[in-house]
Amino acid sequence: MKTIIKITLVSAILLLSSCNAIRVSSDFNDKINFNDYKTYAFSKKGVDEVEINDIDKKRILNAIDVELSSKGLRKSSIEPDLMVNFFTKTNKKINYYPNYDYYGYGSSLSPWYNTYYYHNYSEGVLFIDLVDYEKNELIWQGVGKGYIPNKRVKKEEQIKLFVNKILIQYPPQN
Repeated sequence: MKTIIKITLVSAILLLSSCNAIRVSSDFNDKINFNDYKTYAFSKKGVDEVEINDIDKKRILNAIDVELSSKGLRKSSIEPDLMVNFFTKTNKKINYYPNYDYYGYGSSLSPWYNTYYYHNYSEGVLFIDLVDYEKNELIWQGVGKGYIPNKRVKKEEQIKLFVNKILIQYPPQN
């Protein structure tokens, strides 16, 4: 009986942690001195092409503003050093986890009957690109993957967390 409880507990922890974890990575041009960049602006064309609703676009833009400002960058629409662009992707995910039922409908081979429960959720992917304005060259890209909640308040918090975790990696430490 203790084994059943342990297996159920581990399965629940794995299910919850796989939904809440935000996995981030970044890539950059290692020949760039990132300290030279002081100003930024958003790429209007790029932001307009993102296929999400305008409310979530504004949430992402505001979160990027907060993070870049906290790093000492200043927003400037006149010849910025960096152009900021982002895009999103959504993947449908399913988590399966076993349920062991000693008293359930067992097979004739064993009293243990193994059923599986599953949990459907959406995994969101947020890409943030930083482009050198003068060279029109991608110099840094951050990617975050994680669970997207449906409730408005939780979604807003998750977007801020996504952007924060991605932009923690900027500027890169060479």
